[in-house]
Amino acid sequence: MVETGEASKPVMKRALTLAGQNRASLTVVDVVERVTAGIGMPEGGPISADLQAALVSTHAEGLQTLVDPYRGAVTIQTRVLVGVPFLEVVREVLRNGHDLVIKSPEHRDWLDRLLGSDDMHLLRKCPCPVWLIKPERQTSYRRILAAVDIDDEPKGTLSRQILEMASSLALSDTAELHVVHTWEPVAESALRGVLDTPDENIDACVEQERRDRMAILDALIHKVVGNMGQDDKKRLNLQKHLVKGRAHKEIPVVAKQIAADLVVMGTVARIGIPGFIMGNTAETILNQIDCSVLAIKPAGFKTPVKL
Repeated sequence: MVETGEASKPVMKRALTLAGQNRASLTVVDVVERVTAGIGMPEGGPISADLQAALVSTHAEGLQTLVDPYRGAVTIQTRVLVGVPFLEVVREVLRNGHDLVIKSPEHRDWLDRLLGSDDMHLLRKCPCPVWLIKPERQTSYRRILAAVDIDDEPKGTLSRQILEMASSLALSDTAELHVVHTWEPVAESALRGVLDTPDENIDACVEQERRDRMAILDALIHKVVGNMGQDDKKRLNLQKHLVKGRAHKEIPVVAKQIAADLVVMGTVARIGIPGFIMGNTAETILNQIDCSVLAIKPAGFKTPVKL
């Protein structure tokens, strides 16, 4: 999804590169608002219909101008959609089975004011991954952060998908891959100062849980990168961050510490519930980071948007 202008160039570059690497087709869309009738004019009358057609035509020409230099590199289609942007983009995904939505953020101040915007609606409701690309000077990413939650689901399918996509992008950009998992020791706060349990026993329990979680994290990473060649593993320069604390506080801290260019994360708290909003943790994280975001839904997610 693009708007004509300078902000569209990073989006187009990424989309073209990804489509070329995966031998995929690319659909470039723009969305215009529906023209409403003026006072005393009937809805859908000739005047509003003409204005709507003129608006669509202007944006269609802009899209053609934008994509013409890239034709031949990949198969490109253009479409101008009419209506509420996030609704029309989600419906386009549902109609045509797109695998990924890439767009630039709505506002220059980026995620500072994202809640309630079309971008946040997309992150909540789009059935496929959404990649919000912040306009940047560098042409490629240097550090990518994958935020995984090994408690998220028994089989860890979402965390594995997050790690697979992050590692693929890191290899493509020759970027460092950082993997972060935050954890809170089970019942530590309840044991300390409430029950008559020696501190050394509590510390031992906390340390054992840390080791257990590191083992699970290592196993997850091995599933994804274990079969890679030694050269690819070296290029990834994978670094692990097992951080004690709450995700909504610690993940933004890690992202800032490593100067992450992209955070890959899951954004829906539960699956199988139409319209279930993003978890508070994900929303809080998104409002604290200042980099591009690739947001992934769990398997079984159902969008509330209907065709």
